[in-house]
Amino acid sequence: MTKFQKAFCVCLSLCFVTVLAFLPEPFFLRGNFYRQIPLYDFLEKEAWSDAVETDEATSELIMEKNAAYLAEKVQAENGAGKKETEAAAEAPRPSVTPVQEEKLSPEPTKAPSATPVPSPVPSERPLLSLTPEVVKEAAVQPHPVADLSPEALANPDYFKGEFFIEDKNVSIKEGLLNAAKFLEKDMTLKQDASAPQILIYHSHSQEAFIDSREGKVEDTIVGVGDYLKSILEEKYGYHVMHVKEEFDMAGGVEDRSKAYDYARDYLEPFLEENPSIEVIIDLHRDGVAENRHLVTEINGKPTAQIMFFNGVSRTVSQGDVSYLPNPYIEDNLAFSFQLEYQSALYYPDFYRGIYLAGLRYNLHLRPKSILLEAGAQTNTVQEVKNAMDPFADILDRVLKGK
Repeated sequence: MTKFQKAFCVCLSLCFVTVLAFLPEPFFLRGNFYRQIPLYDFLEKEAWSDAVETDEATSELIMEKNAAYLAEKVQAENGAGKKETEAAAEAPRPSVTPVQEEKLSPEPTKAPSATPVPSPVPSERPLLSLTPEVVKEAAVQPHPVADLSPEALANPDYFKGEFFIEDKNVSIKEGLLNAAKFLEKDMTLKQDASAPQILIYHSHSQEAFIDSREGKVEDTIVGVGDYLKSILEEKYGYHVMHVKEEFDMAGGVEDRSKAYDYARDYLEPFLEENPSIEVIIDLHRDGVAENRHLVTEINGKPTAQIMFFNGVSRTVSQGDVSYLPNPYIEDNLAFSFQLEYQSALYYPDFYRGIYLAGLRYNLHLRPKSILLEAGAQTNTVQEVKNAMDPFADILDRVLKGK
């Protein structure tokens, strides 16, 4: 063999050994060729053993530290939660403001679109619902604007100027307007609904409103009377009668000239047949200038304002009107003022005053007789019907002596 051939064989052998050294299994079951060298194999085992021991120790240390950290974290969170729970328990519960009770409305309102309500937390106790009596009491709170103190009401000038409107032809007897006497009078009603208690009628049945539809009784003052009757019966439990006779019609034509006479002739025998009736309401609407709008807002609703109308059977020109006697003048005035007083307490913008006129207007039929002016011809039907809710409320307060 020549030297060249020997050199070539040596180089080829070295290349083969080198390739085997870096190739993994399956040529050698234990891996690369250089791992078969005894010294390398020993050193590799020692290094792996040290690494494993070091990793286990480190892992245990890390686990201990992590456990301690997590324990501290849990304790801190539990402590914070406990403080929050104690703070919540010590904190006063938020006061429950009863919704203002929802009033009767002749026209249903469209319900707003429903929004998702979160499920109640099981640990929370449901709030106890108020009884109907409590809700009704809490629905409106006194917030008078006028001075209702005994000292102010004892001042004749203040009392007359604040609560009364005098017709130019009326004559008021000295000492007739006395707030203390009016408030002392017992205007309560026997709470026995087994027989009629309240009568509603209309001396002027044809009175209508700005948007009344022709021929629709429900859009007239008679329709307002129907609504008032339903409130007093369904909400307050009174026994109410509603007379719908047309005392202002004669031969198919409206004629108010004798309306009060016709009404008296009808009501006297009617009351004899129903002696249990104690309260009489002659329900009207007022007549005002076309540019005047008697409206306020109560419970978010546009509400027609009201006025009480009292006759004292005494005029400037005649003095006492002897042919129109009324033994209940003081009682009538006391009843009107107690209603106005309740309105001043709970609905300060609702009432316009007590109008004092010189004749009688059939108020002599009962001590608790009133002539009520609800809104005017410039009000809408709905505004006047809305007024029946607060009026029924103040009437109930007076009749129950609240």
